[in-house]
Amino acid sequence: MRAASLQLSSQGMSSTKLYNYIRIANKKGVKLLLLGEYVLNPFFKELESLSINMIKDQAKFQSKILKELSSTYSMVIVAPLIMVKKGKVYKTVAKFAPSSTFYYEQQILINYKHWNEDKFFQNEKKTLQTPFIFKVDGFKFAILSGFELHFDELFSKLKSKNIDCILVPSVSTFDSYQRWKSLILSRAFINNCYILRANRIGEYADKDYNWQFYGDSILASPDGDLLEHLGNKEELMIVDMNHADVVTSRRVWGFKELAKR
Repeated sequence: MRAASLQLSSQGMSSTKLYNYIRIANKKGVKLLLLGEYVLNPFFKELESLSINMIKDQAKFQSKILKELSSTYSMVIVAPLIMVKKGKVYKTVAKFAPSSTFYYEQQILINYKHWNEDKFFQNEKKTLQTPFIFKVDGFKFAILSGFELHFDELFSKLKSKNIDCILVPSVSTFDSYQRWKSLILSRAFINNCYILRANRIGEYADKDYNWQFYGDSILASPDGDLLEHLGNKEELMIVDMNHADVVTSRRVWGFKELAKR
């Protein structure tokens, strides 16, 4: 499976860079492209001051563009997108395929005082469900938002699903660089699957904080090794993943079999 992580800052209503990078990815044989959080929309702190209609118009525009790109280049595009339904704002991760579109509502939202998505978005609060799972050419993917990567409860839902790769769009900032890398590698190893992360770049400043989004998009192996990573600049990371490596890793480590005793 050839996939790609596209590391960008917020693109607003522009689609020029998406067109350019997706054309490059297509020429390289990429089947799936992953974007980071708040790339198709302004950062969360900016959203708080935008009108519902502006957020809605932006979502419609970006959805239309990504549907067209997915169809034109026969590529699956996974991209976080802020949606508006019946006047309410939802945080989703969209999967654009040539013949279909699916929106996965993030289940666990960050709720810190300085960054309270849980209060702002209207995502349904219910018993945790199995994260969204889909296949591309027989290779099985699951989607977890960046914040959801912290929660064992969601991983327990995936334990019996034989996932090849977990896709993690994120918007990590401040001094969390090493902590995030350790978390991703540990999760990949414990679950013996690939983890492909796309983290946005750029910055946002308010009166209290300077939010530096540092990139470091990553591919972790089923053995918990760092296979590929980017720096803090705009860049496209093309990666190859192999289902056989996932199977081998699970057989060698035997975590699932030991857990059944």
